[in-house]
This record gives sequence, structure tokens and C-alpha cells, in this order.
Amino acid sequence: MGQVTLKGVRKRFGEVDVIQGVDLEVREGEFLVFVGPSGCGKTTTLRMIAGLESITQGDLLIDGVRSNDVHPAQRGAAMVFQSYALYPHMNVAENMGFSLRMAGVPRQARDEQVRKAAEILRIEPLLSRYPKELSGGQRQRVAIGRAIVRKPRVFLFDEPLSNLDAALRVDMRVELRRLHQELGTTMIYVTHDQVEAMTLGDRIAVFNQGRIEQLGAPLELYQRPANEFVASFLGAPKINLVDRPVEGAPAPHRALWRALCESGDNLNVQRAGLRPEHLGVAEDGAGIEARIVLAEHLGDASLLHLQVEGLKGLLNAKVSSGHEHWQSGQKVWLRPATGCALAFDGRGALLG
Repeated sequence: MGQVTLKGVRKRFGEVDVIQGVDLEVREGEFLVFVGPSGCGKTTTLRMIAGLESITQGDLLIDGVRSNDVHPAQRGAAMVFQSYALYPHMNVAENMGFSLRMAGVPRQARDEQVRKAAEILRIEPLLSRYPKELSGGQRQRVAIGRAIVRKPRVFLFDEPLSNLDAALRVDMRVELRRLHQELGTTMIYVTHDQVEAMTLGDRIAVFNQGRIEQLGAPLELYQRPANEFVASFLGAPKINLVDRPVEGAPAPHRALWRALCESGDNLNVQRAGLRPEHLGVAEDGAGIEARIVLAEHLGDASLLHLQVEGLKGLLNAKVSSGHEHWQSGQKVWLRPATGCALAFDGRGALLG
């Protein structure tokens, strides 16, 4: 149980179509991530599944049952919000068991379900505390626990980690993956953080302007993005995009184009993309001349921002540690990895 299907779903606010016809099948038991920039429609789509927003057009099916007009409480979906939304006057156990109490579940059964959820989330020692006595990560676990006790068919997460610091977000990502493996329940997770999307999702749906640009496994989207938007959104640092040089372009630009596009004579290719980890950098004078604008040394690797004559923007290269001597203003030579470039046509669609 827990299959969710969207067929031609649209959402209109006034005269504006914010969701422009989404078709999607969420498989039973999978962890699906909605990712995209702010305002792309991912949270609105999640809220329509939850029943917190009405559907203007199209059908929502949960386990094969049309659920457009089903009350949110009857959909078998539990939502975890970004803000935690805990009751400050209730302790952890009371917060987690509140929906069960409202549903008339007897006290003993309610306490047992709360205890089991707390055990799964490893928060048993916190059951008597109040929200003000908890850290951000502990509050988020309580919010998840409140959803678990309802035994939903589908968990819906709306950017649940965005209020946490970087280190705690990493810890919570591990906990969420463990939770999914343990419960086996369908989970739909919204985020604007592509690192969260890549590390959490069985599949990722990349949203842009109310549409799904591409749906697939994380590495599939990273290695074979459908278009420039997906290629640019997934990956940190961002993919390098190089425009086809015009006649008379500087020699370094033309040399880089030939290196990326092999013969460089395919007229359908208007832009080439190369991930920063596939851009080699050397000091031996062999390759394509470039200059370091900024060198960021991260410990395990260095991120170089490079200027190539003729290019409008900078290139990014991610190189292994051991090159911390590189500095701003230094001349280097680039050697793109063979066979790793992506080719895009004039509309931004992937070729080949």
C-alpha cells in the first residue's frame, strides 16, 4: 500500500497556472524526492497530495482510489512540516499521541504506539520533555514521530531539515534513510537542496516552472540529464557549460570546444557541458591555457574557478588534495576528460 498517482494535475491561483499538468506515478514503498528552485511547484504538488490544496484539474489516486475530494485525514497520508508545528504546552509524548487521542484511540493503545515510535526514532528519554527543552534535531524527530504513530500509507516531508545546521542535516539524512528502510513506507520528500535529493531519493523528480523536467534515479539524472536545466541544477559545484564558439573566437575557446566535442563539427551541438570533476588541471604547459581567478582549498579537494579567453563565465574544476599551492592569478592548462562531455542542442535538450 502507498501508491500515489497524479494524472494531468494542474493548480491555478487566479489566472496563474502554478502546476501545469503533472503526470507522476509514485511506487509503493519508494523514497521519491521533489527537487527544484523556489517557486517551481514542488511544495504545491505535495500539498495537493496531502489535501491541503485543492486540485484545479486532473486526478489524484492513492492506492487506485480517486482522492481529489477525500478529506485530508482520510487519505492515509501524514505530513511533516518544515516548522515542526509542535504544541508548546504538550510534552513529547502528548504531541506524538495527539492525533490518536483526537481519533478516540484508548489511552493504553495510544501510549504503546507512542512508545514504539519513540523507540524507532531513539527519543525514548525525551518523552516527558517539552518542545522548548529540545534541540532542533530533537524537535524534528518528534514531528516525524507524530506522523509515524498514525501508521500512514504515505509520508509527506516538506523541507524538514532546512532549519537545521549543516552537520545536523547530515545526521538527519542518515536517520531518514534508516527510517525508510525500517518502515518500508512510501515517502515523498520536498527539498531545494540537490545534495539531499541525491543522497536520499530512490528516484528524483526535478521540477521547473510547474512541470517535471525529468524523473529518474539520482545517478541517471546526474550522468544523463534530459536538458541544461537538470544538468545545471544537480551537482555541486555546478556543471560547466560552454557555448559553441563563433567565427573568429579566441584560440583557447575554440580548443576547449574541440576537446569537449571531439571533432567539434556537429552543427546540432550548440552547448557542451562538463562536470568539474572531469576537468583536469596541470602546470606543465600541455592543454588549454587558463588562469585561476579563485582557488578554494577544502581539505579533501580544491575547487578552482578558471578563466579561459573567449568564455563569458568561469569554469569550475574540482581536483584532489595535494594542490594547495595553486593561487589566484596563476596560469594553468586544462585537460578535459575524454568522453565525459554532454552535448545540448539550441533548445537546451540533451543530444546523443
